[in-house]
Amino acid sequence: MQNIRTVRRTHVTLPGLDDADLNEIGSLGESDLREFAYSGGRLRELSLSKVQLVEGRVTGLAAQRIHLDGLRLNSVVFSGCDLSGLCWTDSRLTRVVFTDCKLLGAAWEVVTLEDVIFERCKLDLAVFTRLRVAGPVVFSSCSLREATFTAADLSGGVTVDDCDLTLTEFDGGKYRDLDLRGNDLSALRGVSSLRHVVIDRSQTPQLAEALAAELEVVYGEDLKD
Repeated sequence: MQNIRTVRRTHVTLPGLDDADLNEIGSLGESDLREFAYSGGRLRELSLSKVQLVEGRVTGLAAQRIHLDGLRLNSVVFSGCDLSGLCWTDSRLTRVVFTDCKLLGAAWEVVTLEDVIFERCKLDLAVFTRLRVAGPVVFSSCSLREATFTAADLSGGVTVDDCDLTLTEFDGGKYRDLDLRGNDLSALRGVSSLRHVVIDRSQTPQLAEALAAELEVVYGEDLKD
């Protein structure tokens, strides 16, 4: 039976991991891994290229420098990891969960997400360049302060719920049906890019406030005679 997380209209299929079947490993290494569990690693550098990680759990990983390129992840859970400053390029993540992770200043470029959840993660100052969503994705109770989405395609079914979107910027891209209900939108940047998104009527003044700030309007009542 599939394990599915539902947030409003978005239904994310979660990894169906059985911890009893996972093999403890001492290093993520540079080869394909299947049915694995890795925990407690504090590394100076982690570099992985063109490998597959399938059915695994990564707990408490922390590294000063992280470069991930050409990875294919399927059914992997990251929990309590500090992946701040990572550079993740040209990869595909399917049925992947990030829980209580730090991803401060992370750079994601040409990464495809399908059935992915970010839950209680810190993504402040993260940069998502040409991020593509091929299936449902949820950001839940995350901090996305000053994060930037550039030429992203989030039209594949994305819900952002109860997140800090202070100075979060949308620079071009496609955002049809992006569900922004349940968030304060008053400090967004790049509001003009958010065509066809889903909001509550009560959020309309918030978008108007964000647009006014973006246009640097001057209010007549503030002018001196």
